[in-house]
Amino acid sequence: MKHIDSKTLLLNLTVEEFLEVSKKIIADENYAYGLKGLATFLGCSRSKASEMKSSGMLDEAIIQSGNIIIIDKKKALELLRKK
Repeated sequence: MKHIDSKTLLLNLTVEEFLEVSKKIIADENYAYGLKGLATFLGCSRSKASEMKSSGMLDEAIIQSGNIIIIDKKKALELLRKK
């Protein structure tokens, strides 16, 4: 991968460079989004993920505003290790 200066304007990137940068950002993601994301992260069904969320065991790792749920993966793993 070619080094891309962080001050490079987005409009100056080629499609290939943009896709490489996008993949890097997605790979570094530390959050899961929604119950489906939580279920995928934990390797369980959405109903089990909903149960775990409702139980309160992951409250410290979950940020929720209305229907939007964001889970800090690292914090969730720490909490699951303690339980």
